[in-house]
Amino acid sequence: MEHVYPGLSDARLLKRGAEACLYCGVWHGRRVVVKRRFPKPYRIAELDKRIRARRTVKEAQIIHRAKEAGVPTPLLYLVDIANATLVMEYVDGPQVKTLIGGLSGERRAEIFTRIGVLVGRLHISGIIHGDLTTSNMILDSRGRIVFLDFGLSERSNTLEDRGIDIHLVKRVLYSTHHEYAEECFSALMEGYAQVMGAEEARRVLEKVREIEMRGRYVSERRAKQ
Repeated sequence: MEHVYPGLSDARLLKRGAEACLYCGVWHGRRVVVKRRFPKPYRIAELDKRIRARRTVKEAQIIHRAKEAGVPTPLLYLVDIANATLVMEYVDGPQVKTLIGGLSGERRAEIFTRIGVLVGRLHISGIIHGDLTTSNMILDSRGRIVFLDFGLSERSNTLEDRGIDIHLVKRVLYSTHHEYAEECFSALMEGYAQVMGAEEARRVLEKVREIEMRGRYVSERRAKQ
């Protein structure tokens, strides 16, 4: 672990993904998260380097744009393009995923309305998060909901992409927090409509239902084969 990144001490692996690894540690006196996109041996080396560099730059740009849109994100300390590495603020606090069951109904509604507002700010700014899960949302010591992991994010204003983003968070709620899913999703859409407007929120919700129907159709076809 001492060789994860120059200057990083007390390194600890947080998450190993298909494309990158996340480590936490101390870097120049700050507690940080380091995200490294490691080379893929099955790709041509020069192409692989360009892909990793491009994805690193894109993620950094989207984090910056999300912050400009009023969505709390980790501070970026360093964008190392040559090594496809981001050094970011370590956001201390519990994941929203771990909080839901211990909150009152009123507090859950408040938090998920705020989450809906933040998703709305992303979407109205043309940002699709791509991995909207309650694991990627932290309630920090200042009471902010901080969005993490923009590695799958894209720039888009299409109804389809907005619907996919909302569909993912809905699916996560119903699969992971089933007991509270309906009230949480309803509050999220209420906050979303505050930013996007009632008509656009209605159109996105219709798209979510269409995406759900597609999924059921595919599942039924597979079951009959």
